[in-house]
Amino acid sequence: MSKNTALKVAVIGGGIFGVSTAVHLARLGVKTTIVNDGPLARGASSRSLAWLNSARKRSTAYHNLRMAGLDRYRTLVAARDCGAWLRLDGGLTWDADNASNQIAEIFRHEQAIGYQTRLLAPGGIAAVTPGVDAKAVSPQGAIFNAGEGWVDLPSLIGLLLREFGERDGRIITDGGSAEVVLTNGRASGVRTASGQVVDADAVVVATGSTVPAMAATAGRRIGDGTTRALLVISKPMPHPLRAVLNTPRVAIRPTPNGAFALDSAWSEDEVVVHDDGTYEARASTIAGLLDEASKVLEGNPKLAMESSHMGPKPIPADGEPVIGQLTGIPGYNVVFSHSGATLGLIAGELLAGEIASGTPSPLLQPFRPARFDS
Repeated sequence: MSKNTALKVAVIGGGIFGVSTAVHLARLGVKTTIVNDGPLARGASSRSLAWLNSARKRSTAYHNLRMAGLDRYRTLVAARDCGAWLRLDGGLTWDADNASNQIAEIFRHEQAIGYQTRLLAPGGIAAVTPGVDAKAVSPQGAIFNAGEGWVDLPSLIGLLLREFGERDGRIITDGGSAEVVLTNGRASGVRTASGQVVDADAVVVATGSTVPAMAATAGRRIGDGTTRALLVISKPMPHPLRAVLNTPRVAIRPTPNGAFALDSAWSEDEVVVHDDGTYEARASTIAGLLDEASKVLEGNPKLAMESSHMGPKPIPADGEPVIGQLTGIPGYNVVFSHSGATLGLIAGELLAGEIASGTPSPLLQPFRPARFDS
């Protein structure tokens, strides 16, 4: 640890990737500063369903990284009381009753790769996981993945920030947008909009949907598939649901205070992006999402909205994470991914280890920004 005491790193971004990386750097004895353009945990981390999983199909490398991410949450739960903001009560998913239904195929795939999975008939769901209206489940059945769960990212970020402060981490939240300072072809610090400069030996850009644009200013391309996010939080109510639900028309998870967090692809598509960059969800969209949630919940309760959260949803063009140093620019590191919740702890740990030690992580090798260079 002592060999890192002279190393200085600036992290741009106060979401789960930025804060996790900063904390892991501080644990390694690195002098670390977080730079954000406003309050922390207010960007993509505030509008994520935060489903912890590696369900369905993806590349082997991505699956392995996500499984390592899930492992870190189990370690966290074993080490401290996370209260109601981190739960590993499983996930239940089913597809529409049409030709696109892949439930049987997905079940066989998950069995083949050793992912904990059960195929349940609609009538058998209640005995395994409560809170679901069996009439809403397609006749092909649903998959229950017992190892999955959800996290309230603002609560997790708050926990990490407390440790960051205890380790003498520095936070700048009032400097406006920041840019990476390049000196002789390498990252040498961060400059805020107010002109404040943070000198650093390495920089981490973890600014969600703006990562590709920031990399472009340095002459490097990161494929960008960013779309819109809409997360609706209902008013709290008593209900037995514990698992995360992923259904054809709505995804649902409980919240720490007994409400539900809801999203879906169709409701996100209906979000309006105005010319000034602001986002708007129509009342009909929110009402429709609440109605779809009611249909799949046991008892079909009447749900009312407590709050809604809109903005860009960071997604790389090929769907896989982008983590590590930009080609040919020493010290300029990025983290850009859709799966911020599942990868939040492990990505920060691995990237911090690379920066502190100078040794690349084999787990991150398939996800380098260099794959977009061509």
